Amino acid sequence: MAMEYLLYVPRPESGTIAIYFTPTHLCLPPINPCYFFIKHLYLSFSLSLSPPNLVTDKCATSLRRSERRSYGRSCPMDMKRIRRQAYTSSDPLKGEGDGDALSFSSHGKKHGFQISIPVFLLLVCFIGVTLFVVTSGVHRSDSFVTIVGASSAGGEGGGETKTVPKFRNSFTNQDKTLGGLLAASGFDDQSCLSRYRTGLYRRNTPHKPSRHLVKRLRAHESLQKRCGPGTVPYQKAVEQLRSGQSIKIDQYCNYLVWISYSGLGNQILTAASAFLYSLLTNRVLLVDRGKDMDDLFCEPFPETSWFLPLDFPLKDKLSNFSITSEESYGNMLKNKVDVDKENFVYLHLDHGYNDNDKLFFCEEDQKTIQNARWLILRSDVYFVPTLFLNSLFEDELNQLFPAKDMVFHHLGRYLFHPTNAVWGLITRYYDSYMAKADERVGIQVRVFEVERGPFQHVLDQIISCTQSEGLLPQTVSDEIAPPATSPKMKAVLFTSLSIEYYEHVRSMYWEKPTSSGEIISVFQPSYEGYQQSGKKNHNRKAWAEMYLLSLTDKLVTSGWSTFGYVAQGLGGLKPWIMFKPENRTVPNPPCRRDVSMEPCFHSPPYYDCKKKEGTDTGNLVPHVRHCNDISWGLKIVDQNGL
Repeated sequence: MAMEYLLYVPRPESGTIAIYFTPTHLCLPPINPCYFFIKHLYLSFSLSLSPPNLVTDKCATSLRRSERRSYGRSCPMDMKRIRRQAYTSSDPLKGEGDGDALSFSSHGKKHGFQISIPVFLLLVCFIGVTLFVVTSGVHRSDSFVTIVGASSAGGEGGGETKTVPKFRNSFTNQDKTLGGLLAASGFDDQSCLSRYRTGLYRRNTPHKPSRHLVKRLRAHESLQKRCGPGTVPYQKAVEQLRSGQSIKIDQYCNYLVWISYSGLGNQILTAASAFLYSLLTNRVLLVDRGKDMDDLFCEPFPETSWFLPLDFPLKDKLSNFSITSEESYGNMLKNKVDVDKENFVYLHLDHGYNDNDKLFFCEEDQKTIQNARWLILRSDVYFVPTLFLNSLFEDELNQLFPAKDMVFHHLGRYLFHPTNAVWGLITRYYDSYMAKADERVGIQVRVFEVERGPFQHVLDQIISCTQSEGLLPQTVSDEIAPPATSPKMKAVLFTSLSIEYYEHVRSMYWEKPTSSGEIISVFQPSYEGYQQSGKKNHNRKAWAEMYLLSLTDKLVTSGWSTFGYVAQGLGGLKPWIMFKPENRTVPNPPCRRDVSMEPCFHSPPYYDCKKKEGTDTGNLVPHVRHCNDISWGLKIVDQNGL
């Protein structure tokens, strides 16, 4: 219920009148301090400009004592009473009694001037709105925030201040930590600007991490800090690995070493898979730096490092592990080697793994593998869907991810924070080309043809998909379109190794107006020509472009592409997938909306561990089914969202 006030307004020619009002009449929110401010402001005008007959109620503020008395129920007023009294005191600050009418001298009246009630109320409205704007902020969809260092040269380091658009009116701690997903402390913010800046660029996501996931992440961070590089348990575990002897060490400190291998998209997906496995089995995750992992990604765990130390005993052997290695779990089973007696077990989960290697996903084999203190993992696939088929992990996974298709969305945002060098690429491009658009559309083009393009059928597929699905408008033959009262601005972000597809679409919307009146701007950050895995600058651009795609509102991806999988997962987007063309013809339909934002597992096992026979693993549980782009692949879906 709105608060109500009584204000006595002096009128020299007719005495004093009472004005009964609520704060809305003064264009103000119902805040008592604002009322007192306005009232004292008016009284000040009355005193200094034209000393009239003034009568105040006992509930009013006493100017003599500058006291503020309570209003409302504790001090009832007679709303019909109007009192008149002459001002006889020569002291303008001296009243006749506490709560009585104040006596004023008429000195200065002939030199003063009057301010009318309408003018005064107009002035009050202006001041009130100004105060409301300053104290509360104006709710706008395109407000701004200042950050330091995001635009420094080359993205390295900080020091330069810039203003960037954000999507929310206020940036809370929950936004900063992505709903509790990230640890709120334990990091040097300037060393990794992207960690707590993601919310400034990505729209509010309805996908919040579960309480259990947040709890487990904090517990895992403690495990990494307790057992990670530089700790006594780690040193003892390394000594045991090097010597092959049994040494008494912390029984809770077991390790999973992930080998950096394959293209960047594959690396990100397999690192996320390895982390989930380490979370389920309480193992410390150590990441092989490869050629540039530490150049691309910040540390995800506070007060410790996830990067494998350079003096790790098996460092020189990591790149040589393969399907033929004697230390692989598959070959141990084949050769009937006692796994419990081995210093470490190599897990070969590459797309070309054999049937014995695939037993890694079975319950009984997992019990055996967990006896090893050190596990070495090499993979180029997103094997998470098969973990959901293992009964040992079922209960825990259900608690971690009540919405099943949020696995990579949560783990990807938790693990992969661009370094300052990459963050500079991302923010500078976003601010220049994407920030002011009403809608952002991402188009990721990956061509699997052996010959060098461009290819007409690929271009036709892009245009057919985007226009038939309403993602981009049609063009019209008229050279000048009718003026639109408020045209919608749409930014289209292309990512491709080739430049020709982008150039054609850009020219199409430059040369012809759109049927909808929308303004279409088309951009492409880079065009490297061919994939250059392992090159630092190439991978920086690739990582920046994946991230930029994840900041779009609608996304079109190429089937089979892990590049697109990363973008859709980070952004929490269900993309339109362009199917892989065959015989250089446009598929019919050219694309389809995916059923899940989760990546596809390209090479799952076809084996029922319980029945010990071959089976279609896409039919075992309702939340693991085949992919749209690869018919034999597996992906996680959320049954509630279908």
